[in-house]
Amino acid sequence: MEIKLIDIDKKRFLALLLEGDEQESMIDRYLGRGDMFVMYDGDMPVAVAVVTKEKRGVCELKNIAVDRSYRRCGLGKNMVEYLCSLFGSDCHTMLVGTGDSFATTAFYRNCGFVYSHTVADFFVDNYDHPIIEDGRQLRDMIYFKRNL
Repeated sequence: MEIKLIDIDKKRFLALLLEGDEQESMIDRYLGRGDMFVMYDGDMPVAVAVVTKEKRGVCELKNIAVDRSYRRCGLGKNMVEYLCSLFGSDCHTMLVGTGDSFATTAFYRNCGFVYSHTVADFFVDNYDHPIIEDGRQLRDMIYFKRNL
Protein backbone atom coordinates (compact mmCIF):
# COMPACT_ATOMS: atom_id res chain seq x y z
CA MET A 1 0.00 0.00 0.00
CA GLU A 2 1.17 3.50 -0.84
CA ILE A 3 -0.24 6.83 0.38
CA LYS A 4 -0.05 9.83 -1.94
CA LEU A 5 -0.81 13.52 -1.45
CA ILE A 6 -3.38 14.64 -4.02
CA ASP A 7 -3.02 18.29 -5.11
CA ILE A 8 -5.19 18.47 -8.23
CA ASP A 9 -8.56 17.16 -9.37
CA LYS A 10 -9.49 16.02 -5.85
CA LYS A 11 -13.10 15.48 -6.85
CA ARG A 12 -12.17 12.48 -8.99
CA PHE A 13 -12.25 10.64 -5.64
CA LEU A 14 -15.73 11.91 -4.78
CA ALA A 15 -17.30 8.45 -4.58
CA LEU A 16 -14.83 7.45 -1.87
CA LEU A 17 -15.12 10.82 -0.08
CA LEU A 18 -18.90 10.34 0.06
CA GLU A 19 -18.32 7.15 2.06
CA GLY A 20 -16.92 9.34 4.83
CA ASP A 21 -19.24 12.34 4.46
CA GLU A 22 -22.42 11.67 2.54
CA GLN A 23 -23.24 15.21 1.39
CA GLU A 24 -21.17 16.73 -1.41
CA SER A 25 -21.86 20.33 -0.36
CA MET A 26 -20.33 19.57 3.05
CA ILE A 27 -17.24 18.05 1.40
CA ASP A 28 -16.94 21.20 -0.72
CA ARG A 29 -16.59 23.25 2.48
CA TYR A 30 -13.21 21.72 3.33
CA LEU A 31 -11.85 19.95 0.25
CA GLY A 32 -10.28 23.03 -1.32
CA ARG A 33 -8.46 24.11 1.83
CA GLY A 34 -7.54 20.64 3.01
CA ASP A 35 -4.66 18.30 2.27
CA MET A 36 -6.01 15.14 0.65
CA PHE A 37 -4.33 11.77 0.87
CA VAL A 38 -5.21 8.61 -1.01
CA MET A 39 -4.03 5.11 -0.16
CA TYR A 40 -3.51 2.87 -3.17
CA ASP A 41 -3.40 -0.90 -3.58
CA GLY A 42 -1.47 -0.95 -6.83
CA ASP A 43 -3.38 1.48 -9.06
CA MET A 44 -6.64 1.20 -7.10
CA PRO A 45 -7.56 3.90 -4.57
CA VAL A 46 -8.72 2.09 -1.42
CA ALA A 47 -8.79 4.84 1.23
CA VAL A 48 -8.98 8.60 1.37
CA ALA A 49 -8.51 11.27 4.04
CA VAL A 50 -8.67 15.06 4.16
CA VAL A 51 -6.93 17.10 6.86
CA THR A 52 -7.25 20.85 7.36
CA LYS A 53 -5.06 23.15 9.39
CA GLU A 54 -7.20 25.04 11.86
CA LYS A 55 -5.90 27.36 14.55
CA ARG A 56 -2.18 27.43 15.27
CA GLY A 57 -0.88 23.95 16.06
CA VAL A 58 -4.23 22.23 15.48
CA CYS A 59 -5.28 20.19 12.48
CA GLU A 60 -8.58 18.45 11.86
CA LEU A 61 -9.28 15.15 10.16
CA LYS A 62 -12.34 16.18 8.14
CA ASN A 63 -12.91 12.98 6.20
CA ILE A 64 -11.61 9.44 6.24
CA ALA A 65 -13.05 6.56 4.30
CA VAL A 66 -12.03 3.08 3.24
CA ASP A 67 -13.49 1.30 0.23
CA ARG A 68 -16.12 -1.21 1.38
CA SER A 69 -14.19 -4.22 0.08
CA TYR A 70 -11.08 -3.20 2.09
CA ARG A 71 -12.72 -2.42 5.43
CA ARG A 72 -11.84 -4.08 8.72
CA CYS A 73 -8.28 -4.78 7.56
CA GLY A 74 -6.56 -1.99 9.50
CA LEU A 75 -6.24 0.45 6.59
CA GLY A 76 -8.19 3.20 8.34
CA LYS A 77 -6.00 2.95 11.42
CA ASN A 78 -2.88 2.87 9.22
CA MET A 79 -4.05 6.06 7.49
CA VAL A 80 -4.67 7.77 10.84
CA GLU A 81 -1.21 6.79 12.10
CA TYR A 82 0.38 8.07 8.90
CA LEU A 83 -1.47 11.40 9.17
CA CYS A 84 -0.65 11.84 12.85
CA SER A 85 3.02 11.24 12.14
CA LEU A 86 3.01 13.60 9.16
CA PHE A 87 1.13 16.45 10.83
CA GLY A 88 2.95 16.00 14.14
CA SER A 89 5.83 18.11 12.83
CA ASP A 90 3.56 21.19 12.49
CA CYS A 91 0.73 20.50 14.91
CA HIS A 92 0.39 19.45 18.52
CA THR A 93 -3.26 18.30 18.30
CA MET A 94 -5.45 16.55 15.77
CA LEU A 95 -9.22 16.91 16.05
CA VAL A 96 -11.88 14.77 14.42
CA GLY A 97 -15.63 15.25 14.48
CA THR A 98 -18.05 12.38 14.03
CA GLY A 99 -21.56 11.27 14.74
CA ASP A 100 -22.44 9.62 18.00
CA SER A 101 -22.47 6.03 16.74
CA PHE A 102 -20.68 3.18 18.43
CA ALA A 103 -18.72 2.04 15.37
CA THR A 104 -17.12 5.39 14.63
CA THR A 105 -16.49 6.50 18.20
CA ALA A 106 -14.89 3.12 18.95
CA PHE A 107 -12.68 3.46 15.88
CA TYR A 108 -11.35 6.85 16.97
CA ARG A 109 -10.81 5.72 20.55
CA ASN A 110 -8.92 2.71 19.21
CA CYS A 111 -6.73 5.15 17.25
CA GLY A 112 -5.78 7.02 20.43
CA PHE A 113 -8.31 9.86 20.36
CA VAL A 114 -10.15 11.02 23.48
CA TYR A 115 -13.38 12.96 23.83
CA SER A 116 -13.00 16.73 23.42
CA HIS A 117 -16.41 18.41 23.06
CA THR A 118 -19.84 18.25 21.41
CA VAL A 119 -21.48 20.56 18.87
CA ALA A 120 -25.22 20.25 19.47
CA ASP A 121 -27.51 19.68 16.48
CA PHE A 122 -24.67 19.85 13.95
CA PHE A 123 -26.10 17.18 11.65
CA VAL A 124 -29.69 18.47 11.71
CA ASP A 125 -28.54 22.07 11.16
CA ASN A 126 -25.98 21.43 8.39
CA TYR A 127 -27.23 18.49 6.30
CA ASP A 128 -30.18 18.59 3.93
CA HIS A 129 -31.34 15.11 4.91
CA PRO A 130 -31.26 12.92 8.02
CA ILE A 131 -27.94 11.14 8.57
CA ILE A 132 -28.57 7.61 9.83
CA GLU A 133 -25.87 5.43 11.44
CA ASP A 134 -26.35 2.27 13.45
CA GLY A 135 -30.08 2.57 12.80
CA ARG A 136 -30.58 5.98 14.38
CA GLN A 137 -30.49 9.59 13.26
CA LEU A 138 -27.40 11.58 14.13
CA ARG A 139 -27.93 14.98 15.73
CA ASP A 140 -24.77 16.13 17.51
CA MET A 141 -21.18 16.22 16.30
CA ILE A 142 -18.88 14.53 18.80
CA TYR A 143 -15.31 15.82 18.66
CA PHE A 144 -12.29 13.79 19.68
CA LYS A 145 -8.69 14.95 19.97
CA ARG A 146 -5.29 13.34 19.91
CA ASN A 147 -1.99 14.78 21.01
CA LEU A 148 0.59 14.49 18.25
